[in-house]
Amino acid sequence: MKTALICWPFWLVCAAAVAAEKVSFIKIDGAIGPATASYISRSIEEARTQNAQCLVIQLNTPGGLLDSTQTIVQSFLGSPLPVVVYVAPTGATATSAGCFITIAASVAAMAPATTIGAAHPVTLGGNPTGGEQKPDDTMKQKLENFSVSYIEAIAGKRHRNVDWARSAVRESASISAEKALELKVIDLIAPDLPELLKQLNGREVDGKKLKTAGAEVSEIKMSASERVFQKLWRPEVMFILMLIAIYGIIGEMTTPGAILPGAVGAIALVLALYMAAILPVNVTGLVLIALALIVLFVAALLVWRSPEALLLATLLATIVSTDPIRFEFTFDEASYLRYLRNAKQLSAAAESGSLAVPVRLKLIDEQAFSHEGKVDFLDNVIDRSSGTIRGRAVFS
Repeated sequence: MKTALICWPFWLVCAAAVAAEKVSFIKIDGAIGPATASYISRSIEEARTQNAQCLVIQLNTPGGLLDSTQTIVQSFLGSPLPVVVYVAPTGATATSAGCFITIAASVAAMAPATTIGAAHPVTLGGNPTGGEQKPDDTMKQKLENFSVSYIEAIAGKRHRNVDWARSAVRESASISAEKALELKVIDLIAPDLPELLKQLNGREVDGKKLKTAGAEVSEIKMSASERVFQKLWRPEVMFILMLIAIYGIIGEMTTPGAILPGAVGAIALVLALYMAAILPVNVTGLVLIALALIVLFVAALLVWRSPEALLLATLLATIVSTDPIRFEFTFDEASYLRYLRNAKQLSAAAESGSLAVPVRLKLIDEQAFSHEGKVDFLDNVIDRSSGTIRGRAVFS
C-alpha cells in the first residue's frame, strides 16, 4: 500500500510532463488580409496560453495587403514563443506577402516542389476608361524602396540571406524550396508535418530548446467572423462594396428620408474600408454599431414627426371616402417624375387643368379592382419627413 501511494504522485508528474508537449497549428490558404492578420495574432496568444512548444503556420498564399503583412511580421517578432512558417503542401507558394511572412518566422520551412519569392509591391486599381493605368513614378519608387528596406531588416533580424531578399523585391526573384535551402533563405525542408516536427525536435530557437518529437498537434480554428471576412477578402468584392456605397449614398441624396439606400451604402463603405486595412476590426465593429443606432434614431424621429410614414412600407393606398370611392396614396420623387413622363394624357390634362390620368387598383389579395379610376389631385409640395408626394384618385 505504501509503495502504491509513493508511485501515484510520481505517475502524475510524468503524465503532466508528457501532456505539456504540445504544438499549436493553423492553416493559411489564400490572400493575406485583415482577417488573416487577426487570426494569426489571436493564434499566437492562444498558443502561449496553451503553453505550446511552438506555433506552426502552414502557408499557401499568392500575396496580399502590405499593411496586414506588417501586422503579421510585428506579431512574429514580438511573439513570446517560436513561430514556424511551413510552406505546404507540395505545390504551394509563398509569393509577395507570403515571402515577407516566411522570412520573418523564427523557423522557415518548405515542402518539396514549393516556391518562394516574387515580392515586388503592386497596387490595386484600374483605369475607368479601360486603358493601362500608369501609377505615379515617385510613389512607385517610394513603395519599392520601403519594401526593400523592410525585407532587408527582417532578413537581417532572422539571419537569412539579405541579398536574395532584396532581389525578391527589386527583381521579383522566385526560387524553389531546394534552392531556398541552399541560399539560406529557409532553415529546412520537410515533406509533411510529422517530419517537420521530427526535424524541429532539439533545435534551439530564440533561446528555447524545442521538444516536438511526438508532440500533440492542436489546431486552432478560425472564428466564424474570420472565416467570413477571409472568404470575402478579394479585390473584386472590395470594388463591388465601393460601388454599393457610392450608389447607396447617391440614392439617399436623391430620395431624402428613404433611409435604406443610405444605410446600405454606409455599411458597404465601412466594410470596404475594413477590407482595405484602413479600419481595424475593433473600430469597424464600433462604427457598424454606431450606424445601427443612428438608423434606429432617424427611423424613430420620422415616426414621431409623421406616424403615417410607417404606412409607406405596408400600404400603397388608403380609402378616404366611399361615394364616390376615393383613395389617397404617396410616392417618392423618382416615381412621380416617371409617372409624369409616361402619362400619355399629360398634355391633354395640362390643357384642361386637370390630371385626369387613368388609374387601375390592385387589391390586397392581388385581384384587380373592376373599375378604372382617375387621378384628380397631385400635391406640388414634397413631405420633408418622408421624401414623398401625396396624391388622390377617384373611382366612379
